[in-house]
Amino acid sequence: MPELPEVETVRRTLIELVAGKRIEKVTVKLPRIIQRPAEPEQFADALAGHTIQTVERRGKFLRIILDGLVLVSHLRMEGRYGVFGSDEPVELHTHVIFHFDDGTDLRYKDVRQFGTMHLFLPGEDLVSLPLGKLGMEPLEPAFTLEALRERLQKRATRIKPLLLNQEHLVGLGNIYVDEALFQARIHPERNADSLTAAEWRRLHDSIRSTLERAVEAGGSSIKSYVNGQGEMGMFQHQLLVYGKRDMPCPSCSKPIEKLVVGGRGTHICKACQPLKKRVKR
Repeated sequence: MPELPEVETVRRTLIELVAGKRIEKVTVKLPRIIQRPAEPEQFADALAGHTIQTVERRGKFLRIILDGLVLVSHLRMEGRYGVFGSDEPVELHTHVIFHFDDGTDLRYKDVRQFGTMHLFLPGEDLVSLPLGKLGMEPLEPAFTLEALRERLQKRATRIKPLLLNQEHLVGLGNIYVDEALFQARIHPERNADSLTAAEWRRLHDSIRSTLERAVEAGGSSIKSYVNGQGEMGMFQHQLLVYGKRDMPCPSCSKPIEKLVVGGRGTHICKACQPLKKRVKR
């Protein structure tokens, strides 16, 4: 599933491709992609005649801002957007097409068919599901060390599932949690309430630095991810532990191991990320 860096990269490329374009009509080929309003016909009718002003991001969601409406889109596993000429053949698994009055289309393709779209009036989207319960943005100024500790440090819960919980911290998925915990030298099965002040500082810094570097590289193309212009991300070439099972740790050269934490495949170096039993309150 695309994580924050991938969605941020899609956001940036979509702004270049569709900002200022006026929607003439919308074709919905797979109705279940449309979650709000209930009827796809209402979705299409509501968008006709509106102009895309910009594209924003909240966590792993895209917020396509129009004049008087907000379209919230989640790419899920393999959703992707692309801009095409209206006379170009429509690819298989293209489920929603936004036809612009300049003769181009914004097409949403999703092989796995898990993506969703919600349409709101401005402001409603931020207080309604699916965005209403989302937590802190790790690349915003409000994501301070103090804010992170205040939200998580008293929880007797393993740190990896906490970081994956979008109600606490948005945008982090399996790839970047593994990378951040490795850089912070914290075992993913450590309870949050066992972390020392120094470990919280390292974790905060590693979350931000990992995401910033990934955004700069255009995200990670582990499977099928491409940005809005069809380009792959390059951060997979900078990954330190994720997907590196049995390869040497970049810090100590011992083999990277893979285990399961909270039902998710997890990559660690047991030498650099020891599982401490001591509780530090």
